[in-house]
Amino acid sequence: MDETAAGASAAAVFREERGRLLAALARRFGDLDLAEEVASEAIEAALVRWPVDGVPPNPGAWLMTTARRKAVDRLRRDRAYAARLAILQVEADRAAPAADGGGELPDERLELFFTCAHPALAAEDRAALMLRCLAGLSTAEVARAFLVPAATMAKRIVRAKQKIRQARIPFRVPGADELPQRLSVVLQAVYSIFTEGYAASAGPDLQRLDVAEEAIRLGRILCRLLPGEREATGLLALMLLVHARREARTGPGGELVLLEDQDHTRWDRAMIEEGERLAVAALSGGPPGPYGVQAAIAALHDEAADVASTDWPQIVALYDVLMALAPSPVVALNRAAAVAMRDGPQAGLALLDELAGEPRLRGHHPYQAARGDLLSRLGRYGEAAAAYREALALAGTEPERAHLRRRLHDVSGPSH
Repeated sequence: MDETAAGASAAAVFREERGRLLAALARRFGDLDLAEEVASEAIEAALVRWPVDGVPPNPGAWLMTTARRKAVDRLRRDRAYAARLAILQVEADRAAPAADGGGELPDERLELFFTCAHPALAAEDRAALMLRCLAGLSTAEVARAFLVPAATMAKRIVRAKQKIRQARIPFRVPGADELPQRLSVVLQAVYSIFTEGYAASAGPDLQRLDVAEEAIRLGRILCRLLPGEREATGLLALMLLVHARREARTGPGGELVLLEDQDHTRWDRAMIEEGERLAVAALSGGPPGPYGVQAAIAALHDEAADVASTDWPQIVALYDVLMALAPSPVVALNRAAAVAMRDGPQAGLALLDELAGEPRLRGHHPYQAARGDLLSRLGRYGEAAAAYREALALAGTEPERAHLRRRLHDVSGPSH
């Protein structure tokens, strides 16, 4: 195997095995920093050895063995570090029997997801840590998911790791009575992973399908683990209903295709049908939850023959419910766009103007892109051009930038 092929194979294996590797190492040694460091060293060793020896029959096991050896070597060189970790391991072993009574999670990554959702951690730190350590997103990608600067997110991740060490939080499966209370944090993390896959934060491609599909896989496991949790069902429904449009969201050259211009024959109808069934289940048997409501909105988009025949009054009504359940600037932005479709661009623009001072939207390019679209529809081309320029400066992927450049050109022509 040549070096390029071996490198690609190693990268693919590491993407697949990274979460399992970290979960096993963190549980064994009780330290996420150590787990991350030796996992990275293991993949570096693979990039050296595999081009010479070939890819092993069980690459994941090879990486695990190599990482464990490197961890042991490091602990032998640092006796104080080893002693501290030994205490953590004893505590984890003592706690393990109680956890076993509730049954093990079907995936090591989800085991660590719930561990990172420990109540001792600040709510804003939990999901950040899960995204960074378990989904393999970069600090910049995690920051984009939560609409905060990268430096702020880096501090949160460091703070969360320190808290785990200082509080001696064991890396174990939570008991059955603990799972529901941590579920909302886990759902948020899984949805953030999906969002990064649906709309990449940076790079040449609009979507990261492998990341989105990983989030869907984790969502399916959550539903099997907790079949009675309607919000887990709602999240899976939402992801499926949105991901069903993946093939139509880009053109032959990878360019962005807006919902109104998409070829509906390229939508995954089997995935839509599954998502619709799950959405009904999520909204049955009790008050609606945020993910169930968002799934209902996505279902209305998928059911419509085109944008003009979309049930915009019902979508606005659902956004009203969502704003009551889980208000946020992004939800308000999406509601404003729906109001514009129901009541006209002036009504939508008025709502967007009310959000102008919202700090969490200042770095969120869809806000300025939405303003540019509505201003253009109102014939206010100079203001539309200014909005598109702001959006262009903020957009992270090339397809988004190319789309905004086209829109800017359209409103900046001599006829305007």
